[in-house]
Amino acid sequence: MAEKNMQTAVVGGGCFWCTEAVFQELKGVEKVISGYTGGNAPGKPTYREICSGLTGHAEVVKVIFDAAVIAYQDILTVFMTTHDPTTLNRQGADKGTQYRSVIYYIDETQKQIAETVLEHVKPYYTNPIVTELSPLGVFYEAEDYHQNYYKNNTTQGYCSFVITPKLAKLREMHANKLK
Repeated sequence: MAEKNMQTAVVGGGCFWCTEAVFQELKGVEKVISGYTGGNAPGKPTYREICSGLTGHAEVVKVIFDAAVIAYQDILTVFMTTHDPTTLNRQGADKGTQYRSVIYYIDETQKQIAETVLEHVKPYYTNPIVTELSPLGVFYEAEDYHQNYYKNNTTQGYCSFVITPKLAKLREMHANKLK
């Protein structure tokens, strides 16, 4: 068996419940952690503080994946095609800076790959892509009840009406990358 090549990606594409559910479906993804980053408030922010929009943090997911199974470029391509990267600070009914489309890179290699992916997907959208590309700062893990949210709350209204259709889109567009 091939040796694992564990890497990390951090992205935000609206509510982290949606983004987490998407990445949990992919081959090579070992763990997905919902959290917050990109803000400027001191200390560990709470969900309530994030939702106020005053801390500057984004709802994000940390994706821990085996690069021997799925490439960082593929992680970003799935990300860019399973949310709307053309709406500033908004995904569907979720509005605010905490819902911005953002790729946080860990090093220059990730930054360059992200720039390439952003250019590659640009022709697929009518409106300009507004996805932010920023260096990763401190990542704060979200409260326990946010982890595995979709898996634990599949019949909840938001999950049924927002996340389930995103997963259907994922399964249609990226069937070859699913577990």
